[in-house]
Amino acid sequence: MKSSLPLVLFALLVILLGVGLTLDPREVPSPFIGKPAPSFELAKLYDSENTIRTEDMKGKVWLLNVWASWCVACRSEHHVLNQLVKNHQIEIIGLNYKDDVNKAKQWLEELGNPYANIAVDQDGRTGIDWGVYGVPETFIIDKHGIIRYKNIGPVEQKDIDNTIMPLIIQLQQESS
Repeated sequence: MKSSLPLVLFALLVILLGVGLTLDPREVPSPFIGKPAPSFELAKLYDSENTIRTEDMKGKVWLLNVWASWCVACRSEHHVLNQLVKNHQIEIIGLNYKDDVNKAKQWLEELGNPYANIAVDQDGRTGIDWGVYGVPETFIIDKHGIIRYKNIGPVEQKDIDNTIMPLIIQLQQESS
């Protein structure tokens, strides 16, 4: 009996590992889904004398994309965001996370700017309020200011086609 205990423990470990390998690490459940978007009022990247607030977006379906110029994965998703804005009528608000303002502006000049507006989260507190694990992360917020979806990691074209645009279209069609 004692000799079979290590074998049973090993088998359980293999089963747990097998289950873990089938999970998608990008699908981290968010406690914010279905809840009001945390409010913020932050300086604008290109106009630091003025602010952008979550309240400014009420009545619209919009995306919040958390990014930084130092983020390699943000660079890989950036062309997808540029195409999203070019091909669809959707506002993306950028949340520039713990970044150097000048480097962020240079990065956007080089890669293009898909953002309707960009809020500067210099100290990262707003990112924490939104439950950001790391950058990039993208949220879909409905007309009532409720978070409906969170994408962890770079947005890919398949995410746009299969999840993001169908949800946006649905939310835009819902009455206010």
